[in-house]
Amino acid sequence: MGFEVFDRGRRAPSKAPTFAVQKRGILSFNDASHKLIGEAQFVELLFDPDDRVIALRPSEETPRTYMVRAPEKSPGVRVVSATSFVQHYDIDVSVSRRYVPTVQDGMLCVALNADDPAAPNEMPDETPDETPNETPGGGDGH
Repeated sequence: MGFEVFDRGRRAPSKAPTFAVQKRGILSFNDASHKLIGEAQFVELLFDPDDRVIALRPSEETPRTYMVRAPEKSPGVRVVSATSFVQHYDIDVSVSRRYVPTVQDGMLCVALNADDPAAPNEMPDETPDETPNETPGGGDGH
């Protein structure tokens, strides 16, 4: 019989799309979510203040876009550093929360409302060790 030792630091990547709003304003999502927006390298961040929906719209690199990064220590995860975005729209990041994203008009969308069918699940802080810098065209540039 051949036993394997389970590495508790490894987690099987989810095949279902997931999206998290983490502490410090990091937006993270898995490969399944990334595929829904064509594995975009850059995204524009949009917000619907009435319905409290975050949207990531694939884009070419411009001064308004954010780079989608793949942290080396977190395979299967993509991150966007959006600190000033969450501050500007007063999005609560005191606790990291996980959501089920949807696609609308080619954008990856996350409804933040607690009464939404894709209500968030609170989760432990899973911010990757490699927090992206907020720089124009590659972070939180405006």
